[in-house]
Parts: sequence; C-alpha cells; structure tokens
Amino acid sequence: MLRAIAKIQLSDYSGALRDCNTSIEYNPFQPGAYYTRGYVYRQMDELDLAEADFTKALHFSPENKTYLVLRADIRAQKQQYDSAMADIDYLLRREPQSPSLNFEKGVICLHSKDTICALNSFQTTVKYDSQNPANWSALGLVQLMQDNRDDALASLTKCINLGSKWAGDYMNRGIIFYQNHNYRNALADYDKAVSIAPQEAQCYYNRGMLRAELGDYNRALDDLNKAIDLAPNQTDMRYQRAMVLMQLRQWKQALEDFDELIAAYPYFLPSYYLAAQAKTALGESKNAYKYRQKAFDLEQKKDSIMAARQDSLNAPQTDVRIAKATHQNKDRRKEFSARTAQNQAEQTEEPEYSSETRGSIQKRYTDVVNEPNIVLSYYTQNQPLRRTNYFFYAVEEYNRLNLLPSPLRFTSQEITLTAEMVNQHFEKISQFSAQIDVYEKQYTNAKSLINLTPDKAASLYLARAMEFALVQDYSSALDDCTKALQQLSHSVSGLAAIITFCRANWRFKLLEYQRATGELTAESSMDFEIMLRDYDYVNKLLPDFAFAYYNKANILCTQKEYQAAIAAYSKAIEADNDFAEAYFNRGLTRIYIDQVEDGIADLSRAGELGIYQAYNLITRFQ
Repeated sequence: MLRAIAKIQLSDYSGALRDCNTSIEYNPFQPGAYYTRGYVYRQMDELDLAEADFTKALHFSPENKTYLVLRADIRAQKQQYDSAMADIDYLLRREPQSPSLNFEKGVICLHSKDTICALNSFQTTVKYDSQNPANWSALGLVQLMQDNRDDALASLTKCINLGSKWAGDYMNRGIIFYQNHNYRNALADYDKAVSIAPQEAQCYYNRGMLRAELGDYNRALDDLNKAIDLAPNQTDMRYQRAMVLMQLRQWKQALEDFDELIAAYPYFLPSYYLAAQAKTALGESKNAYKYRQKAFDLEQKKDSIMAARQDSLNAPQTDVRIAKATHQNKDRRKEFSARTAQNQAEQTEEPEYSSETRGSIQKRYTDVVNEPNIVLSYYTQNQPLRRTNYFFYAVEEYNRLNLLPSPLRFTSQEITLTAEMVNQHFEKISQFSAQIDVYEKQYTNAKSLINLTPDKAASLYLARAMEFALVQDYSSALDDCTKALQQLSHSVSGLAAIITFCRANWRFKLLEYQRATGELTAESSMDFEIMLRDYDYVNKLLPDFAFAYYNKANILCTQKEYQAAIAAYSKAIEADNDFAEAYFNRGLTRIYIDQVEDGIADLSRAGELGIYQAYNLITRFQ
C-alpha cells in the first residue's frame, strides 16, 4: 500500500493499482487500501469502481471525512447529486462551520446547476474562512454567472488582493470590467491572465476579443492566432478571427475560417453571409451567390434549424468566456499521502527540492529514447538508484585471474576520457603491441618456445582491444577480438563469450559512428547480421547472460524489428528479473507498436527498479 501511494505521487496509476490489489489480497480489512485503490480508479476515470472502493473504505471507517468527501465528489461527477449532497450534509451536521465542507457543497450545487444553493454555500465559506482566495474566487464566479456584476467585482477583487495565482480570476474580473466599459482595467487583467497562464488559449481569446473591439486588429489577430494554435479543436474561435481578418481585408484567410465554421456549425447562417461578402470582395460573384443561396435555403427551414440549434454544438460561442475551471477540479495528488490512508493528519504542501531525484520527478521532461547498450569497460558511473544486477559470474571469475590491467565492469553510462587518460591508453597500446610482437615472433619461429596458455594469449589481444576501444579505434579493436578468439581454438570457456560480447558491442559503436558521419554503406547490413550472430553465440555459450539478450534487442530496435526485440528483452528479463533497462526499453517498444497498457506496465516496473525518468513517460502516455 505504501508503495502504491508513492506511485500515486509519481502519477503511475497502473502500477499503483497492481500494488493496491496485492495489498488487499494480503489483508482485505484495511480501509486505507480501499481508499488508495478508489483514488487510483478516480484518476483513471473508473468512477463506478472508485465509488465502490470508497464505500468499502467507509464500511471499515464510517466517520472518515476524506473518504466521504471523495465519494461525494465521485457521485457528483456521475450526476448523482442527491447522494453526493447526502454525504456532505452528513458531515456538515457534525461540522456546520467547516469552510472546506461548505466549499464542497457549493461545488456539488454548481455541478447540478443550482446557483442559488452554490451562492449560499460559498457565502458561508467566506464567512468562516475569509483569507482563502479560492473561496472568494468561487463566490465571485457564481455571482458573475447570476449577472450580479457589482458583487462579483468585489469578490474577485478581494480574491486577487489575497494573492490569487489562478488566471481565471483575472479573466473573470476582466469580463466585468469589459461589460462596464472599463477597457483599460479589462486589458490589464487579461494581460495578467496571459502572464500567469501563457499556455491557456482562453486568456488569449478574451484579450483578442477586447483588442478587436478597441480597433487594435493586428494585435487582436496575434492573440486569436495564438489561441487557435493552443486549442485547434475549438472551431468556434475561428469566427472571431475571421471577423478580424475581414477588418484587415485578408479575404482568403477569412474564407478559410468561415469554411471550417460552416463544416462544424452548418446551421450558423452568419458564416454563409460573411463568406459571401469575402467572395464578393475577391471579385468572385458567382461563388458569393452560392453562399447566399445556401443561407436562403436554410432560412426557409426555420423550424428544423431552430430544432437543430437546441443542440449547443450547432451554434458557436462568439462571446468572451467565463473561466469556469474552478478549484473543484484541482489536482488532489498533492493531498494524497500515507497519513490520509492511515487516518492521520495530512500535510498538503509539497516541499521544494534541489535534488533531481526528489519532488515531482514525473513533471521533468524526458526524451523518448531507449536506454543504451550494456558494455564492458574499466570505467563505470555510479547509478545508486538502479537495482539492475551489473554482475555476471563468468566476468567475475575472469577478473580473479588478473590478466587485464583493470577489472572489467558492466555499465550503460560510459564516461568521457580526459586528454591525460587518452594519452595513458595510447601508451598502453604501445606496451601491449610490443608484447604481442614478441609473442607472434615466438609463435612463427618456434612453437615450442611459447609459454602462454590459450587464455593468457587471448587476454593479451583482448587487453589491447580494450585500449583501442577506449580511444575509439573500433576497427583495430575488432581485429584484436578476432585474433583473441583464434587463440582459444573453439574453446567454450567464459572468456570466449566475453570476447565475443565485446566484439559485438564495438562493432555497433563503429556502425553508429559511420551512421553519424554518413559513411554507412549497403554492405553494413552484413555487419548488423554479424553482430546478432555474435550475441546469439554468447547466449549459446552462456544461456543466462542477460546483457547479450538486451543488447541484441537494442540492435533489433534500430532495425525496426520490434516484435523480435520484445522477445529478446523478455529473454533478458527472464534471466534477470530486476533488469531495469530491459523493462524500460521493452515498455517503450510496446508503446511504439500500440501495446500501450503492457508498455506502461513495463515502464512502471522500470521506475520501481530505479529509472525514475520512466514516470514522466508514464504520465504522458497514459
């Protein structure tokens, strides 16, 4: 249950759901587990299942305020207003002066379009908590909906003076200023709304409408263009832009907007007449007549048009818009905690963290790219969060022989060498080359003089190959790997697998370099085949070597063989159930081929195993 709560904080709802189910399976009598699962269902828009779980939690903890409030919220969303109100009224009988409960009651009243009830509830809310800007915001909204401008202006001004950070408060007060012909203050409020919410289309739309009325058509067009860019599906915004384009005599652009409006709202007659006007201005009288004739035909069918207009979708909204996204739609994730699930007092403020691995890490943008290959190197970067087992017995046994300058280590995060380190490795290449020259002369002149075992001889070539690879001379590294394997003479030792694994990795690096420099040729497809055969050979020698399956899967992804890649990732996970990178890459691959649910489950597991970037991708894909 506690891990599910952590996943909720990371917006990993499918992973949280699995943990909740396991928790309830272990102990079906804990209310916090049902509350936690109900919250997850609520976030996944499974309202019936959420209500059932909140009800189950209340069965074990019938007086819990949080459970009742959330169940009421679910019932209001399901338009079961009487049941929702019953839950809130039950609590209000115990706490009639609770600002939060009166606020929740007002929200339910708004859901049911009972503005009188909402007004009374929000008036009670500000009576008992007059320093919370959200309370005055809600009250001002209801007063504005009732066209009570003076009271709404006073409430919204109070809200803003208390430090409101919601752009909707400035938009709604701007509407009142606009209706009172106080354009200077209206424009100032719209400017403030845009600065607070620069990605909110409605802010630009309302300001564009005001600028158009003031005759500032060029700036109005800029605002309306921005609004439509941010909300391209809101076709009705195009009506106002088309009107501004008409004022600027940009007839063709205006016609494009009118045609889109006609397609979306076929009974909205002004679009036809205005399109005809634009066609006339372009000198296309015949086409202008067609628009007027269509409008005339529709006017002859007034009864059917009026019936169609009863559906709001058949008439665009052409006025400024009240911001109704009030605080009842706030993200309750910050309120969710282990304390709430265990009936303890909760802390709702989220602290700020300087560490990149703390706080709302799911909000930190992550590129959708695979984790890189796992390679053998002398250098590794510490990754303390990841639980992947960067260990394999064959490599550890080989390291104990001390045949290389440094122990081999698995890593997916190779370091960048300094100039000094590069020079040291060039010196090592010279040293190993001298030893290899002596060995090769002995081998040629008198085999009886050779005092190196096959493992030691192969290690000499492998040691130089490692040095070549570290200075990015991959061609020479590949040659030495091949010579090292020849020394082993078909031995099935772990060393053969290690050398073959390195050869495949360095061949891939060489091909990636050739791809980046435009040197990749048609013959390179054979190199990809050789790589895959090398990884297969490694797994033939060592069937439980997970990193070979994983790297092979990465290669298959680059070749767009996604099903084969998923199978190889699965083999890697079968060999190591804590292989974080394999889960991460398999998840991305599954999502890419539209297996989204399975893909998100894999990303969730990768997140559990320490790849915290997975949580940003989960929030985007789910």
